[in-house]
Amino acid sequence: MGDAPLAWAARNGHEAVVELLLSRADIDPDKPGEEDQTPLMLAARYGHEGVVKMLLGRDDVNPNKLDEDGETSLMWAVLGGHEGVVKLLLGQGNIDPDRPGEVGQTPLMLAACTGHEEVVKMLLERDDVNPDNSDNQGQTPLSCAAGGGHTGVVEILLGRHDVNPDKPDNSGRTPLWGAAYRGYDEVVKILLERDDVNPDKPDNEGRTPLWSATYSGNDGVVKMLLERDDVNPNSADEEGQTPLLRAADYGYELIVEMLLERDDINPNMPDKLGQTPLSYATEKGNAGVVEILLQRSDVTDNKLDIEPVLFPGI
Repeated sequence: MGDAPLAWAARNGHEAVVELLLSRADIDPDKPGEEDQTPLMLAARYGHEGVVKMLLGRDDVNPNKLDEDGETSLMWAVLGGHEGVVKLLLGQGNIDPDRPGEVGQTPLMLAACTGHEEVVKMLLERDDVNPDNSDNQGQTPLSCAAGGGHTGVVEILLGRHDVNPDKPDNSGRTPLWGAAYRGYDEVVKILLERDDVNPDKPDNEGRTPLWSATYSGNDGVVKMLLERDDVNPNSADEEGQTPLLRAADYGYELIVEMLLERDDINPNMPDKLGQTPLSYATEKGNAGVVEILLQRSDVTDNKLDIEPVLFPGI
C-alpha cells in the first residue's frame, strides 16, 4: 500500500485516518518520505498533538530520527512554537532534548532564535539541556535571541547563572554586538545593565558595538553607548574606520552630532587610506554632515585634496 497516506494524514492532523493506517501490518510508521521526514516529524511540525501522541505510543517510532537537514521531531515542534507537542516529546524517556542539527543548533537555540518564550522555559527545565551551547558559527541561544530582538527570551536566559552574557561567536561578536547592529534598543539596554558585559568589546575585525550601531544608523543604540564612559568613540576597525568616519560617510547627521558631543572625540582621525570624516562627507556630497563638521574650530580640511581610491574596472 505504501506509506504516503500515513505521511499525508499525519501532516494534516487526520487522527482517525492515522489510527486506521497504523492498524495495518504493511505500514511502517517510522518510514521517512520526502526530505527524509517521518510521519512523527510532520505531525510535530504542524502541531497535531493527537497524531503525535498516537505515534509516540508505538515502540517502532524513533523520536530522535533526523531528516535530511538534520532536524528532529522536537526541533520541528520547537520551530513552530507548538508547546503541547514539545511537552509530549519531552515526556519521552528516550528523547534527546539537546541534540544539535547539522549546523549545530539545538532545540533551545531554535526556540531562542524564534522567540518562543514558553518553549524556552520548558527546555530550560531539563537538566540535560545546556543553555550556553554554541552552534557551528559560535552562536549561543542568548546571542541568537539578542540578535533577533526577542527581549523576553533574553531576560529568561540572563536569569540563569550558567549563561555567559558576553560570549563571542566565531566572528568575535557578542550578544550586545548583534543587538546593537540590528537596533534592538531594549535588548541593548538590558545587556548594558550587566556588570559582566563589555560594552566596547570589538569583533575579529576591530568593530565595536558602537561601530556596528553607527554602521546601521541605529541612533537610539548609539546614544545609549555614548552615555557610557567605558565606550571609546574613537575605536577604529582594522581598516582604521571609526564610528565618526562611518557616520560621515553615510550621512547620518544625528549620529555625527552625538559623536561630536563627546569631549574625547577626534574629529580629524583618518583611516588607513588617509581619509577623514570631512573628506568622506565631502566626497559623498553629505552637505549636512559637512556643515556640522565645519562648525567646529578643530576640524581641518587638509585631507580634501586626497586622490580618490581607484578600483579595478572603474
